[in-house]
Amino acid sequence: GGGRGRGRGGGNKKESILELAKLVDSNVRVKCLGGRELRGALRGYDELVNLVLDDCEEFLRDPDDPEQVTSQTRRLGLVVIRGTQVSLVSPEEGTEEIANPFLGGGEEEEATMEG
Repeated sequence: GGGRGRGRGGGNKKESILELAKLVDSNVRVKCLGGRELRGALRGYDELVNLVLDDCEEFLRDPDDPEQVTSQTRRLGLVVIRGTQVSLVSPEEGTEEIANPFLGGGEEEEATMEG
């Protein structure tokens, strides 16, 4: 028989690589493949990483630079995000943005070579 292998094997359930369980009911930031960034309280998820966010806000993009996300938001409320669109899920607490170490490194190398 076909099926997906559930319920057989005596409790040999495959553990999810993503530990989203510890983020349930906490605020998370989600980045999607199209460039959208969302923030909200994670209320649920499934094995396909479909997410349910409550009190969700979308970070709006800069009209002059669509790649750049601004601090402006719009309220979306309760949303379901398809797992196929999710590229990153991170806790809102305890994260901070750092400078990209792969951008602008050439100038620093030149300065150290001269000295």
